[in-house]
Amino acid sequence: MAFRRLLSAAVRRRSAAAAAAVGNAREASTAVAAYDRIADAVNARVRRLEHPDPRFLRYASPVPVHVDHTAILEAPETRVTTLDNGLRVATESSLSSRTATVGVWIDAGSRYETEEAAGVAHFVEHMLFKGTGTRSAGQLEQEIEDMGGHLNAYTSREQTTYYAKVLDKDVPRAMSVLADILQDSKLEDNRIERERGVILREMEEVQGQSEEVIFDHLHATAFQYTSLGRPILGSADNVKSITKKNLIDYIQKHYTASRMVITAAGAVKHDDIVQQAKELFKSLPTDPTTTNMLVAEQPAIFTGSEVRIIDDDMPLAQFAVAFNGASWTDPDSIALMVMQTMLGSWNKSAGGGKHMGSELVQRVAINEIAESIMAFNTNYKDTGLFGVYAVAKADCLDDLAFAIMQEMSKLSYRVTEEDVIRARNQLKSSIQLHLDGSTAVVEDIGRQQLIYGRRIPIPELFARIDAVDPSTIRRVANRFIFDQDIAIAAMGPIKSLPDYNWFRRRTYMLRY
Repeated sequence: MAFRRLLSAAVRRRSAAAAAAVGNAREASTAVAAYDRIADAVNARVRRLEHPDPRFLRYASPVPVHVDHTAILEAPETRVTTLDNGLRVATESSLSSRTATVGVWIDAGSRYETEEAAGVAHFVEHMLFKGTGTRSAGQLEQEIEDMGGHLNAYTSREQTTYYAKVLDKDVPRAMSVLADILQDSKLEDNRIERERGVILREMEEVQGQSEEVIFDHLHATAFQYTSLGRPILGSADNVKSITKKNLIDYIQKHYTASRMVITAAGAVKHDDIVQQAKELFKSLPTDPTTTNMLVAEQPAIFTGSEVRIIDDDMPLAQFAVAFNGASWTDPDSIALMVMQTMLGSWNKSAGGGKHMGSELVQRVAINEIAESIMAFNTNYKDTGLFGVYAVAKADCLDDLAFAIMQEMSKLSYRVTEEDVIRARNQLKSSIQLHLDGSTAVVEDIGRQQLIYGRRIPIPELFARIDAVDPSTIRRVANRFIFDQDIAIAAMGPIKSLPDYNWFRRRTYMLRY
């Protein structure tokens, strides 16, 4: 019996030893397998980085990653209320701010003037600061200065804007000032005569700003015989002949409630602004005419043409080449914005052009054939202008014109994915950087409310930009650039600038 127990114990010890040996071997094998799996995972990740899936290159990332869009989606909401008289109130609140900008955006500009009273829109803008029934011109200035605020206005071809930037506690007073000048300006005869001289001096100053002059000439030749081709300030003869009746007629027809948007951003509350608008803006004109009706009566028709002003006394030549562009609401307007970014802009004094992403900028900077270049994309209700503006020495014009036309026409047949991705990123970045501050925000709100009837959210706008790919660029370039008429405005020592037919032929060169 004792011997049997000893034998059983020995067998159990041998079994335990064997089991332990098997366990140790299994653990060693498991450890080796774990290291192998880690190594395989690392190698697979390295292979993905070295040979990325091309689908993800479209979104500027070599491998799929989780992106947090919460910051954009949590942007302040733009609230809109339409009053009984048709006046719209749009606000974006940022209650952490201590300042605010309030303004009135009006769907009226120089485009809607009559030919006999061209310049009246800008004249009205000047006169509204010259006294009301309850505030003299001096009292208006004093009240704004007492608030430590800033009151300003500007007129464009399709819109007019009046706005004030003040501290949060002074928003009601700023609203009162805006309502007063828009509804109760006195338009005194002596003030009109005095302001006439101010505007004439302003016109002389503008003539010294060559870029402004070039773009006025560009509009004049591209949209000749239409209201969009006239300069915003009008002609000197018209300014001298504008009467008080012209001013009143323009205000009554165009400064109507349905064509206005009150915008506010910063330290404001939407309900407060709506209530103030109801109380203050009760006497606005109610003419039923809309800008769509006016545009339909006088559409802007693009004409392929040129204007050249030879002045050998000027130190530099400058010219703009433009194609008929897209309207604000054209589906291809976003693609043209990306194309503008691809062409880029550069100034010799800033340097760095040799290493920029734009091939046009690289060619210009490396060969030193321009002092500055700027791609532009201007939109209007029914048309637009897309092109390049350049300043250069007289002996560089031939090479510069060739570079500009080749790079623009190349968009219709050769576009790389990398260039489009870079342009999309630059465009989105510039949009975000521009919306820094309450004044830029109210301008964005007011403009979009007048154009689209709503404010496009940033995520939606970015999605539209990201939808632009090389095939979109080629299609849009074929629509607007390939074998299309152009408008040219040039000024200065431009005898060596190629003629119009030379430019026109380059809209389809190197097609294949």
